[in-house]
Amino acid sequence: MGSDEVQFIPCEEAMAMVSAIQEEEDVEQPDHRILTVYGENEKELCWFDFDEVMNDIGNVPEEDKKEAVNRYILERIPSWVKTL
Repeated sequence: MGSDEVQFIPCEEAMAMVSAIQEEEDVEQPDHRILTVYGENEKELCWFDFDEVMNDIGNVPEEDKKEAVNRYILERIPSWVKTL
């Protein structure tokens, strides 16, 4: 594995670490949305591009979309968040 490849923590560990996933406005790019991941004490852990996540989860029924987004993100929490 190259040094540029991101390693992810196990989903079970991510579920214990993540307290919220919030859709928010990207302060650096107007009209752009991000999904910010928070840990305990509302500490920002990382963020995901909203459009990329929606594209990656594909055509999911509206009632299943939140769960699909949460699962997608929890499976992709980078290991470096443990150093924050």
